[in-house]
Amino acid sequence: MKLYHIAVLLCMLACGGSPGPSPSTSNVPDPADDNGKPHYLALGDSYTIGQSVEPGERWPVILATELKKAGKPVAAPEIIARTGWTTRNLLDALEQSPPSGTFDLVSLLIGVNNQYQGRNMEEYRVEFRQLLVKSIAYAGDDAGNGCVRSIPDGGVTAMGEGNRDQIAAEIDRFNAIAKDECDKQKVIFIDITGISRTALNNPSMIARDQLHFSGKMYQLWVNEALLRVKQLF
Repeated sequence: MKLYHIAVLLCMLACGGSPGPSPSTSNVPDPADDNGKPHYLALGDSYTIGQSVEPGERWPVILATELKKAGKPVAAPEIIARTGWTTRNLLDALEQSPPSGTFDLVSLLIGVNNQYQGRNMEEYRVEFRQLLVKSIAYAGDDAGNGCVRSIPDGGVTAMGEGNRDQIAAEIDRFNAIAKDECDKQKVIFIDITGISRTALNNPSMIARDQLHFSGKMYQLWVNEALLRVKQLF
């Protein structure tokens, strides 16, 4: 069994087709000294790539930093994500350019853009299941090394003004589907949706574009994940 198990969560950002950073790698933590360290793959959307925050404030980078502090350093996270991606977009990207090798940690955060674009929930279930299966495969067919976070509630940002109740209800339904699929695959599902909703009354939790979350919020998501994984070190 591998030393590292993590469940990082599902999430997607409601920002339409904004181009954002390219779906590439974030190499902030020790990129020149990764030999022999566990490898970490983060899959998702604008939240994962860190739209409107500095590279060091991206939550996968924060996670790698916190693991290093805990005496469990991982290689710089490989991030495959882009602002505006739905489950279909992420699946297409993985088909066109699949990550190589096996990873010790794999996290998946996807779904907000499905909700934002009014995509069908059954379509989301099918595509999320496919992404979950791929994530487990990238993790060496070990579901214990998989990762899913709940979809944060983008309705608390400026884009949700006047429609927050409906967005929250739809996010909850998408999350129920994600959790159900995670339970079937025995992948840990960590709920950070409630944490994301605290941003409604705390402007410091919102990024400068007023549509995404700040590094301060991402730190809280990582703290929640670490509570679940420290016992596995």
